[in-house]
Amino acid sequence: MSDYADSLPERETLPIGSPGERSGGWWGVLTLVATEAALFGYLIFSYLYLASQTTRQWPPEGMPKLGLGGANTCILLSSSVFVWASERFVRRGKRGMGVLVLLTGILLGVIFVGIQLKEWHDHPYGLTTHLYGSLYFTITGFHLMHVLVGLIVLAFLTLWTALGYFDRARSAALTIGGLYWHFVDVVWLFIFATLYLSPYVLAR
Repeated sequence: MSDYADSLPERETLPIGSPGERSGGWWGVLTLVATEAALFGYLIFSYLYLASQTTRQWPPEGMPKLGLGGANTCILLSSSVFVWASERFVRRGKRGMGVLVLLTGILLGVIFVGIQLKEWHDHPYGLTTHLYGSLYFTITGFHLMHVLVGLIVLAFLTLWTALGYFDRARSAALTIGGLYWHFVDVVWLFIFATLYLSPYVLAR
């Protein structure tokens, strides 16, 4: 048995996962996306409902500053484009470009995290200060945890891509990991619309 294993080509001994785009991992991530989307939906609904019912100033510190939040949104969406492009490069046999664009996507994700932490630091309130603070930090904190998990996933995908685990026939893990990252980005669009844009609509 060991002699047979030693005689196998190196590519066949690598843990590259199942072939195709609709492996078990694909359906597992789809299920995860559905459940997490429902949870984010509940949080956003709670925010909008309570914002419409309160008689106090909402947000307490005044209208949100759209500049930094808008820039951060563009950064996160751009990272999604690079993650999508990496899979295309790998499928075309351009592994080096696949690694490069994945690293770029990770860098943009890290920048997003840094800006988000700066925004947290700049707010004069905390998680337990008032209702708005609780909702704001719960929603953005929950999303930030998903971003951090996504960055870990992308880091492993980058390593495996660099080691040659994926090729034209086997890139399911890139598709699955990319699906999760795209979900995180799309969720942020709803969060941005809720936390940054809706106060201007509710103030009318």
